[in-house]
Amino acid sequence: MNRPSFTFKLERVRALREQHEERAKEELAASLALRLKGEAMLTAASHNVETARNSQRETAGTPVSGQDLQAAQVYLERVERERESAAIAMYRSDAEVEARRNMLQAAAREREVLERLKERKRAEHKREADRIEGAALDEMALGVHRRASAAS
Repeated sequence: MNRPSFTFKLERVRALREQHEERAKEELAASLALRLKGEAMLTAASHNVETARNSQRETAGTPVSGQDLQAAQVYLERVERERESAAIAMYRSDAEVEARRNMLQAAAREREVLERLKERKRAEHKREADRIEGAALDEMALGVHRRASAAS
């Protein structure tokens, strides 16, 4: 007996949702990579600030010109601004990562809904095919029984 094959009518939609989820994974990975780069930039900027501050402390005990003090102060302010910019970029990166993570979770939920529906429909199809096959076997057995009773 030949069983009809199962076809999920929403397979195209499920495949699109799966592609959407994969794209969301890739976007999350890209934003995580950018965040790591931003974290490295923030670490470097913090190191530069600390180096500039140490340099100012070291020169505090030695006689230096006013122009040198002013240049050191300008440099310190510039590296502090760079650090602040890196911190803001890091904050934005964190927000972007969180948004991408939320998008991935939503895409995964949407795909999972269709996966569960597909499995439920597959189980219904199997039950129906089993019922039809059982009815056909019962009919064949009844026919064999009738022929055996008629022959006796």
